[in-house]
This record gives sequence, structure tokens and C-alpha cells, in this order.
Amino acid sequence: MNTPKTVEKGISEIVGVFCDPIIVFPGGWGDTLPEWLKNAITLERLAMNMRVLKGELPTGTDAEACAYLNTASLTQPMDHDWTQIYLYIAGKTYTRWKKTEMQRISGWNQPDILCI
Repeated sequence: MNTPKTVEKGISEIVGVFCDPIIVFPGGWGDTLPEWLKNAITLERLAMNMRVLKGELPTGTDAEACAYLNTASLTQPMDHDWTQIYLYIAGKTYTRWKKTEMQRISGWNQPDILCI
């Protein structure tokens, strides 16, 4: 039977899906995340909450890890191990959300650079 506390917790979890901040690596690159990745984070959080209701342990999502590692890679160079982790998680995330193109960033003094 649902008690007021469990109902309140459930509502809080659903509100958190839509309102909790996206955690990015400190360094000022958080505003460069593509909209599709932000939407993917929200949908994956919602799916995670549904799995938690069925008894799974809550974890971060692949899209959240991808966003964090994306901003980390723009802040500082990654070593081999972190690069392999980032490529693995980005590959899973991009495949799941059927993203095959990279967007171009222009307006730089250098030739156009690619941003995922």
C-alpha cells in the first residue's frame, strides 16, 4: 500500500528527472552540450527511475557519463584509458540515439572544428 512518504518520494524522483542539473566537468564547456544529448539524459533518467521501481539499484546513465566525459575532454587532454572509456560510452550513446553526424562550430580563427 502506498503511504504518503512513498508517494512523495516517487513524485520527487520524477521531478528530479526533469529538474536535476546535468553534471558536467568544471571548466566552462557545459553550455556546449547538444540538445539531443540533454534530451537523451532526461529520457534515460526516466527509464532508470522505472527500473528502480522494479528493484534495480539506481545508477548514472550512459548519456550522463557521455556528457561528463565530453566536457572533460574539452577541458584537458585525456590519457589512453580515459580516451578508451569515453569512446566506448560515446559509441553506446550515439548508437542508442541514432546520431551519426557531428555538428560544425564556426566563427573560430582556426579552420572549422567538429563538436559532438
